[in-house]
Amino acid sequence: MSTLQKRQPALIDPFQRAITYLRVSVTDRCDFRCVYCMAENMTFLPKADLLSLEELDRLCSAFVARGVTKLRLTGGEPLVRRGIMTLVGSLSRHLRSGALKELTLTTNGSQLIKYAAELKSHGVERINVSLDTLNAEKFRAITRWGDLHQVLAGIDAAQAAGLKVKINAVALKGVNEDEIPSLLDWAHGRGMDLTIIEVMPLGDVGDERLDQYLPLSLVRAQLAERYTLRDTDYATGGPARYVQVQETGGRLGFITPLTHNFCESCNRVRITCTGTLFMCLGQEDAADLRAPLRTSESDDRLHAAIDAAVARKPKGHDFVIDRRHRRPALSRHMSMTGG
Repeated sequence: MSTLQKRQPALIDPFQRAITYLRVSVTDRCDFRCVYCMAENMTFLPKADLLSLEELDRLCSAFVARGVTKLRLTGGEPLVRRGIMTLVGSLSRHLRSGALKELTLTTNGSQLIKYAAELKSHGVERINVSLDTLNAEKFRAITRWGDLHQVLAGIDAAQAAGLKVKINAVALKGVNEDEIPSLLDWAHGRGMDLTIIEVMPLGDVGDERLDQYLPLSLVRAQLAERYTLRDTDYATGGPARYVQVQETGGRLGFITPLTHNFCESCNRVRITCTGTLFMCLGQEDAADLRAPLRTSESDDRLHAAIDAAVARKPKGHDFVIDRRHRRPALSRHMSMTGG
């Protein structure tokens, strides 16, 4: 890290929260079409609109210079981005310098057979794999295009490479709610934490999405009838609240954007693959970082744009599933913002 980078001030929002966690979408494309994330016939962005790998590196490095210590690559599916390992390898220099404490990614697991060992070699220690069911037919229905056996083989490859795997499952009423205990037993039986996520009101919210909303307060109450759940202060830097499951010895996380707002300790911002900075997942306010990236070789304009954006970071989000008007809290798809 250069001397100039070291002198950059930390990013502090209007509520005195330090921004230490950056999630970066490296592509809007995915080899799945999960029903809660994308429309089946998505129109993807022109390649010229996407940040190049070099621009992504420069942007991430600017945030590292401002005190970001955790960097998560997302998508779409990050591992379908051509040349993605070049970016991971380049960013790993911040791990070696000590500026970055963690470089990680969220994946659907489809490409892990190919990339798990290389991720590990670049200093990635843990990954999140999105997996909502262990039923192959149901998996195909949820992902539309996905192959469960390919994902499970990818998880095998990740663990064989020495990566720590956490499973993320979206709770879908009438779809997988009856499977959550078996998913928990399976994950913990393989030494993997499980995090359950409430379906988020982003993108096209039709009758089906409204009907699939399952409050995690209900899920937790049902699980508490079967397991002994002990609250813990364990944290990974994200929004999940964890409990220890006495019977399995594993951890179970809950991400509850609707039933329990997790904004008071928010340390995160998100950047899309086009260089748009969202200060809050649940708000439309955004800042364009692509223009200052592309109009100046110096990072001065970029840092000024970042400062102006963080100064507008809201206290919290306004997620709600609007049954009366049948519309989402936000019109953009989750895949556009980054998982």
